[in-house]
Parts: sequence; C-alpha cells; structure tokens
Amino acid sequence: MLTMEMLQDAQRVLSGVINKTPVIPSTGITQDCRLFLKADCLQKTGAFKLRGAYYKIATLSDEEKRRGVIACSAGNHAQGVAYAARDMGIHAVICIPAGAPLSKIEATRSYGAEVVLVPGVYDDAYAEAIRLRDEKGYTFIHPFNDYSIMAGQGTIGLEILEQLPEVDVIVTAIGGGGLISGVARAVKELKPSCQVIGVQAEGAASMYEALRQDKIITLPKVGTIADGIQVKTAGELTFDMCRKYVDKVVTVSESEIAAAILTILEKQKLITEGAGAVSVAAVMSGKIDVRGKTVCALLSGGNVDVTMLERIIKHGLTAEGRIASFSTVLPDQPNALATYLAVLSHEGVNVLEVYHERSSMKVGVGSCRVRMVVETRNHQHIQQLYSYLAEKGYTIKE
Repeated sequence: MLTMEMLQDAQRVLSGVINKTPVIPSTGITQDCRLFLKADCLQKTGAFKLRGAYYKIATLSDEEKRRGVIACSAGNHAQGVAYAARDMGIHAVICIPAGAPLSKIEATRSYGAEVVLVPGVYDDAYAEAIRLRDEKGYTFIHPFNDYSIMAGQGTIGLEILEQLPEVDVIVTAIGGGGLISGVARAVKELKPSCQVIGVQAEGAASMYEALRQDKIITLPKVGTIADGIQVKTAGELTFDMCRKYVDKVVTVSESEIAAAILTILEKQKLITEGAGAVSVAAVMSGKIDVRGKTVCALLSGGNVDVTMLERIIKHGLTAEGRIASFSTVLPDQPNALATYLAVLSHEGVNVLEVYHERSSMKVGVGSCRVRMVVETRNHQHIQQLYSYLAEKGYTIKE
C-alpha cells in the first residue's frame, strides 16, 4: 500500500535532489477563483517524473542496482529514469519507439542512458523492454503502476500543502494515474476537505472511462497533443487509488489544451507541454466549479518539441479567435486583389498569409480563388469582419 510513511520517506530522499518548485499566483488566467500554479515544469529534467523515478531507484536493493534498470518511455519518464540512474551510478536502458521526437531521444541520451530504438509504437517498445528485462536481469521501472513511483510523485502534494495551506482544490493531469494517486493520497491524509480533481484529454480518457464504468478498460486508440498522458489502459493500482482518493475526473478538448498552453505562455511566461497544461485547460473551460475557491493547478511538465509548440500555438490562437482563415472568389483582373486587401485593412486585421490561385478547377474562367490567413482580436472581431465583407459583396467560405 501507499502509506504516509512512504510519502514522507520519499520527501526525505528527494530533499536536496529535486527542485522544490514554486507555487505562483496566476495573472489574468481566470477571474472566478484565486488560481495558483505549481510549476513542476521548472523541475530538473523539465517534469515531475524525476520524483517518482528517483525514489523508486533509490529504494532498490544493492543487487538490483548492480544489475541495472530498464524503462520504456518516449518522454519524461525516460529522462527521469536516466537522470536518477546517472546520479546513483547505475546502468540504465531506455526503450523508445523509433518514431519519437529526436529532441526527446537526445535528451535521454544526454543523461547517460543506453537508448534502444524500437520500430513501432509504445506497445512495441514496452514488449522489448520486458524481453530485455527477462534476458538481462534488469529491474523494470514502471512509469505509474508502482507504489514507490506514486510516493515520489506524491511529494508534490506535500509541497503544495506547505506552500499553499489554504488551498481548496488541486487540479492535476492523469495519464496512467501515478501522479494523481500520490498527490491525492497525501492531500486526503493531511487536508481531507481539499478536493483533488484529475484531468484527461478527450482523446485519451482511459482513467475517466475506467472510473465511469467502474472497471479498467483499454481504449482502442488514443490521440492527443498531450502526448505525456496518452495512455490506453490505466494501471490496476492507480485505478484503485483514484477510486478511493480522487474526487472527480474531467476531460478537455484539443482546442482547450492548446488555448491553455498559449495562455500560460502569454500570461505567466512559462512553457508547458500538453500534459502540463490540461489542469489549466479544465479551469479555463469551466469543466470544474472553482468559483470563489483557492485553486492550485499543477503544471506537470514543460518538455514540448519546438516544432510541435509552433503548431500548438497556432491552434490556440485559432481557438481564441486571434487567427482566422477564409477564402473568396475574385475576378481575375487588375486591382481586384488590391481592392479586397483595402477592404480587409478597413477592419483592422493583419494579413499573415495570402494564397492566390488562378488554376483552381473549382472557380470559373476569368476568376481566381484567394485564401487569407489574418490576425484578429477575438471571435467577435472575426464576425464583424465577415459581416463587412458580405456588405461589400464578397462571399466568404471558412
């Protein structure tokens, strides 16, 4: 079982190893509550996963340490295991799907781990890790379904209660459930009145569905920009912990996640990955009743691939009505485009991209299709723009 003694021991072991990350008051994210952000995106290795991995490896026997450890991950767990093993002088092998972002592969290597690239997806990498464990005698470090892992992650709950004792609600991401299990166990022991609410992406809601159906289920497929919580099957141990200690689990959409990442970047100057931002997404979207309460949302990680971040930001801008994309048909004659651009200028939009197609088979001879991407203030501004264009005789297709 996960006991308070384990949580306190984890806090002792991790003291001086990890960063005690700050609890930051938010500025302008929501007006409904007093919102604070627990910024574990500022943790060593860039995510909370170091806590559980380090504590688990620290509690291994001398013989287990001598044989080395193995893990399967394409992201934060891999880096946490690699960092902890290097710090303790233990050989670490990490099986990673070959299609994982190069930045994550190189980050894992940079901590000294032996990386094994496995063709296929996570399940293939997991199978290879188990095969190597059995062949070489390594100790497998599970990313979530382990009480020692939960204890390490639960030190976040202990820190929040120390840093923000008046907290009414703690909101955190759920993937396999290791993080919320540890946090909820600590919080419910020390402050039972504090709600612990979990958040999953709609495209990977395995724990949400398991709790709804009161049994562990395996999703046929998962897909989300919050790749750190993209888990098909919740853990058996974490499922039981969530049933016992977690007050509620909600889901958020891809657009809500993207909007949260963008808001955290603009308002707090912090970079979060998709999994790190789902807690804020749940608050922003009203999925949780936080009116008048003191709320702490956990930013669990900040390891987002730069190219992915660019796409996410564009998605977030579109979701907030700050980018609009639309097309119209113009006569193929001099000044037609210039006149159209002048009309757009009248409405105060900033043109980002222009696509001028003469050869499209979807328009008649003597006409051309023009697609625009413009910067706008909000959704109301977009509707104002469309109304003005219609008034000037332009037919708009989004």
